[in-house]
Amino acid sequence: MNKKQKRTLIRIILSLILMIIFNIINLSGYIGLVLLLIPYFIVGFDILKKAIFGIFHGEIFDENFLMAVATIGAIFLGEYTEGTAVMLFYQIGELFQSYAVGKSRKNIAALMDIRPDYANIEKDGKIVSVDPEEVEEGTVIVVQPGEKIPIDGVIQKGCSALNTSALTGESLPREVKEGDEVISGCINLSGLLYVKTSKEFGDSTVSKILDLVENSSMKKSKSENFITKFSKYYTPVVCGAALALAVLPPVISVFMGNEPLWSQWIIRALIFLVISCPCALVISIPLSFFGGIGGASSKGILVKGSNYLEALANTKYIVCDKTGTLTKGVFDVTQINPVNDFSEEEVLEAAAYAENYSNHPISKSLRRAYGKEIDSSCVTDTEEISGYGVKAVVNGKKIAVGSIKLMKKVGVPYENFAFDISNPGTEIHVAINDKYAGFILISDVIKDNSKKAVGSLKQLGIKEVVMLTGDNKKSAEFIAEEIGVDVVKSELLPEDKVIEVEKLLNKKTDKEKLAFVGDGINDAPVLSRADLGIAMGALGSDAAIEAADIVLMDDDPMKIAMAMKISAKTLGIVRQNIVFSLTVKFLCLAFGALGFVNMWLAIFADVGVMVIAVLNATRALRYDDNV
Repeated sequence: MNKKQKRTLIRIILSLILMIIFNIINLSGYIGLVLLLIPYFIVGFDILKKAIFGIFHGEIFDENFLMAVATIGAIFLGEYTEGTAVMLFYQIGELFQSYAVGKSRKNIAALMDIRPDYANIEKDGKIVSVDPEEVEEGTVIVVQPGEKIPIDGVIQKGCSALNTSALTGESLPREVKEGDEVISGCINLSGLLYVKTSKEFGDSTVSKILDLVENSSMKKSKSENFITKFSKYYTPVVCGAALALAVLPPVISVFMGNEPLWSQWIIRALIFLVISCPCALVISIPLSFFGGIGGASSKGILVKGSNYLEALANTKYIVCDKTGTLTKGVFDVTQINPVNDFSEEEVLEAAAYAENYSNHPISKSLRRAYGKEIDSSCVTDTEEISGYGVKAVVNGKKIAVGSIKLMKKVGVPYENFAFDISNPGTEIHVAINDKYAGFILISDVIKDNSKKAVGSLKQLGIKEVVMLTGDNKKSAEFIAEEIGVDVVKSELLPEDKVIEVEKLLNKKTDKEKLAFVGDGINDAPVLSRADLGIAMGALGSDAAIEAADIVLMDDDPMKIAMAMKISAKTLGIVRQNIVFSLTVKFLCLAFGALGFVNMWLAIFADVGVMVIAVLNATRALRYDDNV
């Protein structure tokens, strides 16, 4: 408990003790009245203060106003104990709610405890700790065993194992060595690392993730917006109904020649007000989504807002990019076919040099297969053509490297050559000085969980799992058949993927949602166009974190199904709380108006329902893989 919660608990205990003592003594007259009011003001002065401030600021109809009117009314009618009890139990409910929310926030803070407190730099042979925000890009920082990596960078010296669980939810350490990229938020487990920063702290992965989580509550779900609007109209309506209940029946009785029974109807009206307080809904619904987002973050699934968590539960179409989503994106050169008297070495060298400046996995695989040091000064006039490939001048020779579409685009004749492709894979065609030189076949590897993930998605009610890729038809269909996707579209340019997504968007109903899963780097247009953009394998990818609505911090496709299960569980809890709260409220309101509910049952209808709803909401924070 924090200090404020402890003070509230002390006030509750003190008020309860005094209320019991003064009721046992049973003093009468003004002394008895003053003594009985002491526990009421001890436990309720802050509620009365908030109600008064609310009136002066034009925010009259809230739970503080309802509690103030109901309890003051009860005291004026001589129901001192009941009035104090209403305030007492209301404060108990508020304390419980505050503790539950605080516990949820602490759990999320613990799960996302990745913000570094300092960065180490070496000065005059000594290690000095400085504020991470003061470290400039390109500075070499020292990360000792047990410390968090404060800023993204590249290892200059050392090797170690990194704990990435705070980012990915995975406990298996990641081995790193000299030349590897590392990101902030990971914990160095063993060796001493010298890391050259590639960004400033504000642009690092840890800052972007923390900003994402902290701002997730800004984007409300339809359920939260419904409750906000419901409360806005509901509270004034029940206040008017309570006033009518207090005035109309006595007035009608007078006209009919009967006793007005003002006291009886005013008590019923006050009971009506106590029951009507919408705390259970106002508190438990946002808490449910907050818990769901926190539970997802513990599994390495970052949700940018409760509206996206809610949309995930209504998703019926999943469209996946192939590379890096369903396949590992780790390419190997498996075949080189030179033609026109070019050698294998010439074709591979031309491709490796032309792709020298690209960080695409295919480019890296070409350089890795070439295996020699590349002199960047030999490469000029590099031009990357999105969806086609790369053009460059290497040692004075014009080189074009990319898909068969690039050969058509640059006017290189290739039609007379028969392609002997023995294995499925991606074809990289090469032209040297406007002459076709041959092709290189690069094969990708299907992820271990891809087939299982597609099966799980279908079990969850997904109507179609679609795979989109720029790869050739043969390779795409081979992978699609292995994984079990319903539809595959191959040889697509980035704009073609948008067109395919548009077709599916027109096909689905308004209530159904379409999610696109990609790497977030080359698929930003599609991520933005889909109802829901999910970035897969986004560990350290700025573009993924920026473009997607949901970010999966590792590259396990099973996390897509896990995110859907968390969403379904959270929405289930929200619906349970809405139905339970409204059912109990309206039943008790009806019975209260008819006189079948006393003040103690009214307290249960308010505080009891709130406590039960909050307890149910906290279940969203915990996720069991078997759910």
